[in-house]
Amino acid sequence: MPYYHMMDWFPFMGFGTVFAWFVSLAVAYLVYKDAEKRDMNGLLWGLPILIPWIGILFLILYLILRDSGRRIAAESRVPAKTTAKEVLDERYARGEVTREFYLQMKEDLKKEDLKEPSN
Repeated sequence: MPYYHMMDWFPFMGFGTVFAWFVSLAVAYLVYKDAEKRDMNGLLWGLPILIPWIGILFLILYLILRDSGRRIAAESRVPAKTTAKEVLDERYARGEVTREFYLQMKEDLKKEDLKEPSN
């Protein structure tokens, strides 16, 4: 059997295998970057993609779970605290309070801020 036919029989030496490794590396890199962008552990999802055959299963699993992970992370975030002045400004902007009420409450909030010692 000529030497060039042995390349087809010996794993890890043929062009197809080298091409498969490059594709696997590229997909693992893309999964890593996407997972990091979604605040998921990029290494946890990127490295298993490199394992032959099992990597395909991890890729499918990642594609299924990546959106649900984002939803879970968004639901677990604590909403930012808003100050009384911000709430008053929003209510005035929406037209829920009159100008006189807005100005009076703004003055009251300034008085409250002066009364409280800063820590």
